[in-house]
Amino acid sequence: MPIHEQVLAVANEIASRNADGTFGVEEVVQALPHLNESSVRTDIVSRCCVNAPKNHLRKWPYFRRLERGKYQVEPAYRQKPQAIDCKRPREQTPVPTKPASRDTIHAVVQRDEAAYVAECLELAVVTQGRTLDEVVENLRQALALHLEDEDMAALGLAEHPRIQLIYDTAISS
Repeated sequence: MPIHEQVLAVANEIASRNADGTFGVEEVVQALPHLNESSVRTDIVSRCCVNAPKNHLRKWPYFRRLERGKYQVEPAYRQKPQAIDCKRPREQTPVPTKPASRDTIHAVVQRDEAAYVAECLELAVVTQGRTLDEVVENLRQALALHLEDEDMAALGLAEHPRIQLIYDTAISS
């Protein structure tokens, strides 16, 4: 499951426990210890926030920032808390101890006026280059630095993941 979907699920769970339907960044980070902390933070405050600056190629309209560190799940993405039957014990959904291992990291490449820009979809990594070859090499280096000394299994990644690039361009008329 992509990071943004895991973040949304946890944010919904936390928000459903609060009377005002809000959650904090730290709460989500603590609930997802198997994910890279900076990736989770980036998803909450930027990629998944409707009132954040539009500096990412991919965005999901999940959250709204109310104040520093306080967010609310947008109505379209809220999950209603399940009704609890007091006569039966509540079933707990088991939390996986080891996430499934992915062997591919996805990135989208777009061309702007001066350079090619590559942004990873699963990790908080963005880089650029003057040519496609340069942006690919820069992306490899940026990912190597980002993942240096990380527990790949804890991130849900294979030991030596591949990079899959998607070149995003408009069709000229």
